[in-house]
Amino acid sequence: MCFPMNATYPIGIFDSGVGGLSVLREIRRELANEDLLYVADSACVPYGDKSPQFVEARSVAITEFLVGRNAKAVVVACNTATGAAIMTLRSRFSVPIVGIEPAVKPAVGKTESGVVAVLATNGTLSGDKFANLLARFGAGVDVLIQPCAGLVEQVETGEFYSDGARALIAKYVLPLLERGADTIILGCTHYTFLTPLIRDIAGPAISIVDPNAAIAHELRRRLESNNLLSPDARRGKERFWTSGSPDDVKPVISQLWNADVEVRRLPKRYCPST
Repeated sequence: MCFPMNATYPIGIFDSGVGGLSVLREIRRELANEDLLYVADSACVPYGDKSPQFVEARSVAITEFLVGRNAKAVVVACNTATGAAIMTLRSRFSVPIVGIEPAVKPAVGKTESGVVAVLATNGTLSGDKFANLLARFGAGVDVLIQPCAGLVEQVETGEFYSDGARALIAKYVLPLLERGADTIILGCTHYTFLTPLIRDIAGPAISIVDPNAAIAHELRRRLESNNLLSPDARRGKERFWTSGSPDDVKPVISQLWNADVEVRRLPKRYCPST
């Protein structure tokens, strides 16, 4: 799909749910003047247990919605969706498409023990994109893979400090530390919101690598190279949509965004078929 682009147009961001707000936060810090459109595909969360074909179809539908609202760039704020759909999105849409992937390269540069752990969903860890990432940057270190079933759901329900979240994190992280990991990669944007618990359990000596700020920097670079940075001096605005129930999603987004926000229901044509 090809649309004329204008520097005053907004930026679109989407995720399976509220996890991508961690990326949105970094984009807001990096690009204070830009208008931002965020879609939480909450009716389908988590993506990690869905088929690549399903995630690709949802990514295409949401990108169509964002581009239809004049998004001048789209950020896929989900590791699983990036792996399943980034190539398709770039082939179908003319706007810059920025994805996210587990930060293996910087983690390999940080480790002193030679053991790096990746916390992510099954959908991310089983994909070809992640396998290629390990082949490119994982040589010479021991990369421990840890699927983290249930952590996304903890964030989606606002349970950032609950006993359940703590128990799950301990279950996943402590065995990695016993195997010598000194660096933990957050391979899901939801996990950023669990960083205080992860750090509390792992201890201050463990490095936690989160790629979200790097994605915001890459977005700025892409906008600059396409002459699409907003010329407006005012602070940009944010708008939010969900494919799920706005009544359920609004409190969590408001909590994470630290503001009382309006969350709209995604138009039916862009919602998953039931």
